[in-house]
Amino acid sequence: MARYIKNTLIVAKVETTAGTDAAPTGAANAILVSDMSITPLDAQNIDRNVVRGYFGASEQLVGPASVKVSLTVELAGSGAAATAPSWGILLQACAAAEGLLTTPARVEYTPVSANLKTLTMYYYDDGVLHKLVGTMGSCKLSARVGDRPTLQFDFTGLDAGVSAASDTGVFTSWKKPVAMTKANVVDITLGASYAAGALTGGTSYSSTGIDIDFGNSVNFTPMLSAETVDITDRESTGSTELDLSAAQEVAMTATVKANTTQGLGMTIGTTAGNKIILFAPAVQLLSPKKVDKNGRRLIGYDLRFMPVSGNDEWRIVTQ
Repeated sequence: MARYIKNTLIVAKVETTAGTDAAPTGAANAILVSDMSITPLDAQNIDRNVVRGYFGASEQLVGPASVKVSLTVELAGSGAAATAPSWGILLQACAAAEGLLTTPARVEYTPVSANLKTLTMYYYDDGVLHKLVGTMGSCKLSARVGDRPTLQFDFTGLDAGVSAASDTGVFTSWKKPVAMTKANVVDITLGASYAAGALTGGTSYSSTGIDIDFGNSVNFTPMLSAETVDITDRESTGSTELDLSAAQEVAMTATVKANTTQGLGMTIGTTAGNKIILFAPAVQLLSPKKVDKNGRRLIGYDLRFMPVSGNDEWRIVTQ
């Protein structure tokens, strides 16, 4: 019997104890993905390299192995300002803290360097269940004009077994994102500040949007008594293209040469429950590039996100 890619279901749940199966279910923990892939056995195979008096291969020994899963979800609010979005658990496994705050009601995600959380993830591949425990990963945020905002995750987990099984998902907690259009976005603002759910100050520029890469260093470490997945460092980067006047380009080039950092803000969505603020307090613009956009001259920049006091180089706020 044929098996089909569309018959895939992924469920995930934050673990109470790292590496211990949290038993996620399709009814409570389904992930609404738009694309996904799995490497079910990412093994460090071991060559024997035996010599037998003639040419030919010898079998490899299957060494320590992890499981890798990539998936993309839509970046949208939860529908209520004080309720965490369903993708929040995925961010928590990417070295991010989830904070439910009031005045105004909002949920904020910020990077952390300690007390990191892990996921149990079940990947149902049309009748075959792959279980991952102790799962951690990194994330890439994309918010580009003419598209939908997304979060793309790359996870590594410990192999907790493969079996013949299936489940069904409930996706009512997942909401539709807004389209990245002029009507739905407050564009990139450089020199912005953030406090209590609001961006203030700075200069807004017309842009094509932004990409942000969390840049987590995710490592699978096998030992003889245990295997672990760890996040051991983070270097967050990104990119954007700005529509600048000649004078603005000259001034921005001086900023680049001076190694200046500045606040960066952007707001996606205008309706309570589906409004997302992106903020970084100290962004360095690097590597200017001349970009052709339908015959218009844009200037592209690489972005580096610096911490100011530590664990604050970016912030994702849902309202």
